[in-house]
Amino acid sequence: MDNIIHITVVDREGKEHDLEAPTDMNMNMMELCKSYELPVEGTCGGMAMCASCHMYILSDHTLPHRNDDEEAMLDQAFFVKSNSRLGCQLHLSNDMDGLKVQLAEVGG
Repeated sequence: MDNIIHITVVDREGKEHDLEAPTDMNMNMMELCKSYELPVEGTCGGMAMCASCHMYILSDHTLPHRNDDEEAMLDQAFFVKSNSRLGCQLHLSNDMDGLKVQLAEVGG
């Protein structure tokens, strides 16, 4: 079906979840994970003001660069790696088909 991509999310226990993601609803990765009831809080509502949707990009996709707000938040987050992103800043698009991410650890 057009406008549906497949994304794999590895939860904090290592279990893989294969998700179908609509690209025509202006959703981001945080919202997608929440819609599948995966443990992503999105405390700030997607404003890049918390790191409760922190995830690691595992696949070799070219994604939009981090904006200044995302960079600033990741500078304050725990367990940040070079492949860290905030799910709320990754808006679903057709070129993300096959994306694989892992939910970051929580806390500090």
